[in-house]
Amino acid sequence: MIASVLPVIAPIFVCVLVGYLWKLFQQPYDTQMVSRLVMTIGAPALIISTLSKTPVSVPILYEMIWVCGSLMAAMLLFGAILLKSCRLDVRSYINTLAFPNIGNMGLPVCLFAFGEHGLALAIALFMIFCVVQFSLGIFLVSGQSFLKVFLTNPVIYSVFAGVAMIYMDVSLPQWMARSVDLLGSIAIPMMLISLGVSLAGLKVTSFRESVILAIMRLALGLFCGWLVVEIFDVEGTMRAVVLIQAAMPTAVFNYMFASQYQRNPQQVAGTVVLSTVLGFVTLPWLLLWAKGTLL
Repeated sequence: MIASVLPVIAPIFVCVLVGYLWKLFQQPYDTQMVSRLVMTIGAPALIISTLSKTPVSVPILYEMIWVCGSLMAAMLLFGAILLKSCRLDVRSYINTLAFPNIGNMGLPVCLFAFGEHGLALAIALFMIFCVVQFSLGIFLVSGQSFLKVFLTNPVIYSVFAGVAMIYMDVSLPQWMARSVDLLGSIAIPMMLISLGVSLAGLKVTSFRESVILAIMRLALGLFCGWLVVEIFDVEGTMRAVVLIQAAMPTAVFNYMFASQYQRNPQQVAGTVVLSTVLGFVTLPWLLLWAKGTLL
């Protein structure tokens, strides 16, 4: 088992550890600047670069839209039921359960596990989740209009550009392909290092509540991911990618939203930390299970 999953887990763990130790030793790190750099340049370039090298066909895109939409609907529905049953505030924690870390952690896992094809499928799912998280996700946690944040997010425009490339079957000229490839290459390592820095800066205050939410996030993702791929009869690499992405820990963005709109940010921070730790523990078994679906 170790020989098969170590090449996938080790690069991710090392990059996160670098960020964690960097923050632990109080080295300067402008998280806001790096996050803006990644979300403004790195992630959009990665989306366009990957889709230009490993294009996703229109039928696959349609299937991914249906699968991803159903996955999000299932996680929102069952997440709300779980929160209600545990007498936890739905508006404060629904994003924590419904939006996993498919960017910082999910993309590199799919890249190292399934190569460029897996990354292309993971990015298709990432694009759809980004659109929903920066629209419905913001509305759920704030109750306010999300239009300004939605329209000023460069990732959204790269999503539209990527979809247009798929529909129009456009190939980038060599100079542009190499440029976006180079710019996109900063995204995954910086996402992982920033994740480590964020984890070192977050604190677990309400331990019991954070543990419950962390377990709920991972269990809910596993259940909803399995349910959706079974209903839609998803096979092959797409099935493995959906299972892995659905079971990722809580996204750091959920803490940023909770902090911005004062929706129990400390509890959400604890959930991010504990779900990430549990995610690393369960990742080897998750990978073996997902890869087993390819046999």
